Amino acid sequence: MTTATRTPALDHVLKRMDEHARRIRLLAVGACAVEGVVLVLALMRINFSDTTQLLIFLFAFLQLSMLALGLFALGSHVSRVGGRVVAALVEARGS
Repeated sequence: MTTATRTPALDHVLKRMDEHARRIRLLAVGACAVEGVVLVLALMRINFSDTTQLLIFLFAFLQLSMLALGLFALGSHVSRVGGRVVAALVEARGS
């Protein structure tokens, strides 16, 4: 992007997008840390000789991991679409 096509409004939008991306990364790391603590606590409390507890834990863990992967995929898609919108706005502004 050349500096000739940058406007204060575009700079503001780009700054907000960068702040939002940093906030999302920080929240994702925090959520992973909390999930890790909960996982360790669950592993400490589970009775591995009881198959019912083991199956409930396994299915709950698989369900949560699929949900987390879906949310990360959705986030990356939204980020990509946002980047395409900004690129299209910059290109339209330049021509």
